Amino acid sequence: DTDFLDLVEEAHLSFRGKSDGEIAFGALKGFLDVRYGTRDGSACAEFSWERHDENDPACGRGWVMIGTAGRLVGHFYIHNGDDSAFVCERG
Repeated sequence: DTDFLDLVEEAHLSFRGKSDGEIAFGALKGFLDVRYGTRDGSACAEFSWERHDENDPACGRGWVMIGTAGRLVGHFYIHNGDDSAFVCERG
């Protein structure tokens, strides 16, 4: 549901430099600590993330790799919470 994904700002996953990035969807906006490598023979990025929202800290981890048609395919985990598979298209 794109209404939920874009609730606060346009949903996005971005990687910057050697180890930084950002993820945003719904009411969550987190900052990434990224490590690049391979998964099942394909290039991938594994990351941990953290954020604060109204003094409530949250953190988690995830991974992403290049899938079909240049899309990023991955999984996002919230520490002690939900997790979800996702697909990203270049904006």
